[in-house]
Amino acid sequence: MKQRKLFTIRCLELVVTLFLFIVLYASKSLAQNYQPTPNDTLTSITILQDSTVSFKVYAPAAKEVRLDGPDIPDKLRSVPMKKRDNGVWEMVVGPLEPGSYRYDFIMDNIHVIDPRNPVTSESNMNTWSLFHLPGAVFMDTKDVPHGAVSEVTYFSKSLNRFRRMHIYTPPGYSAGNVSYPVLYLLHGAFDCDQSWSTVGRAGFIMDNLIADGKAVPMIVVMPAGHTGPFSFATMRDPTKLGRDEFLEGFSNDIKPYVEKNYRVLADRQHRALAGLSMGGAHTLNIAIPHLSDYAYFGVFSSGIFGITGPAKPGQTWEEQNIRMLSDQELKKDLKLVWFATGKDDFLIETSRATVSMLKKNGFDVRYSESTGGHTWKNWREYLHEFSQLLFK
Repeated sequence: MKQRKLFTIRCLELVVTLFLFIVLYASKSLAQNYQPTPNDTLTSITILQDSTVSFKVYAPAAKEVRLDGPDIPDKLRSVPMKKRDNGVWEMVVGPLEPGSYRYDFIMDNIHVIDPRNPVTSESNMNTWSLFHLPGAVFMDTKDVPHGAVSEVTYFSKSLNRFRRMHIYTPPGYSAGNVSYPVLYLLHGAFDCDQSWSTVGRAGFIMDNLIADGKAVPMIVVMPAGHTGPFSFATMRDPTKLGRDEFLEGFSNDIKPYVEKNYRVLADRQHRALAGLSMGGAHTLNIAIPHLSDYAYFGVFSSGIFGITGPAKPGQTWEEQNIRMLSDQELKKDLKLVWFATGKDDFLIETSRATVSMLKKNGFDVRYSESTGGHTWKNWREYLHEFSQLLFK
């Protein structure tokens, strides 16, 4: 019995030794035959001292590579990159202004995210690579107490499916029992609920404002404004009554979910609503018919879509909402109506016409025009300005 047991042990030892020998031999063979590529140690994004940015991507089989991105200035986009002998394509862009930038590479007419940069930012139907160029103190990552941005999944009864939103809670929220005011912050066309907290830097902007005592600690809710694939052709005609799935979901699902699951002060004086572009139109379509629910609302680079166009059959947006627009009692406790638009923004006439319409109906509107156009550079600054005026 002992001899059989000893024999079994010896056999096992022999098998293990043979296995280790095979592994070591195979590893040595692979190491000898392995040919490293420039991609192994490639740094795709390098921010240089003069605020220019170096882009590199390894694509030895590509015939042409271009840099693309909605936040990169037009004159610097879609410029062919130069190919080195080792298969690395490269170019230097800038100098750029401080901020966050989405980008990708167009390889032989196919959009490809940066394979060497794990930082991304979602849109409604695609993903971008992302980098941040420091230098704007209000949105840079600083050594201050930080809140948290959570990805929240909820079930929408209005749409009969699961949906997602991102929610910022201020520093100290999880360790305390204090209730906070709430800002509902809406994104623009083609973007998604993640956009404000990635390319929009919303969490860092709020952290810095709160740390400096310039903003009241608040919860910021960033829902998904699209309910499916989007194109401008699918936008609902604002002069016609019809179903808007996002507006239904906001009133029936998002707002009730937040007030049930988060410590928010659920009254008019502690609710604010703001949005950019499409989200600005959503803001007006939520706030005006429900003025008794919101004491603050802000519209960034937007207004009532179609307000400057030719007359169409049916009621105008103003006629549809005239009862709320003319209700003087509701305006008494309305703390802030805030608009801002870039002077080069393609929606500037829409913004101006909407502001004029609101003023005609007795609203005290704060309106300003900044430099620049329809870009995240402006929207981050608008959030920074608008947030300082809330709940004071």
